[in-house]
Amino acid sequence: QEAYTRVLMGNIDLSRLVFPSHTAGRAVESFARRALWEVGLNYGHGTGHGIGNFLSVHEWPVGFQSNNVPLEAGMFTSIEPGYYQDGEFGIRIEDVALVVQAQTEEEPFLTFEVVSLVPYDRNLIDLSLLSPEQIRYLNSYYERIRAQVGPELRRQQLEEAHAWLRENTEP
Repeated sequence: QEAYTRVLMGNIDLSRLVFPSHTAGRAVESFARRALWEVGLNYGHGTGHGIGNFLSVHEWPVGFQSNNVPLEAGMFTSIEPGYYQDGEFGIRIEDVALVVQAQTEEEPFLTFEVVSLVPYDRNLIDLSLLSPEQIRYLNSYYERIRAQVGPELRRQQLEEAHAWLRENTEP
């Protein structure tokens, strides 16, 4: 539970980050690792990769490694921190995010808009580890899921799925 929560914290911290335009992914990647690093944990894979340039899953040149191009509005990338304990378990939370212009006084700054809209496993989240800002982000994210996915489930008359969605996106 602690490992999952720390991976989620990194996912949230990178997803809500505001950064200057033309910033390389490698310059912001540590935000996804910070919560793990605080307790001496890490993961041995990249934090994300570009998506959809030529309809492949792992698309260069977008991403968070040292050889990637600077992030610009309109790029899609995965945000996927993780943690693996040999012989025990593995965790990876992977969201798809669009790089968008941030609402700041000074332009141009960027941020991420998560577009995958899938709830996180509530049973694995230790709320006592999350900051108030992370909880606000999570609640806002759940509200977006309800507003965007909920009506489609209703339109398709998937009432059981809609009930599950409501339950799993409660604040």
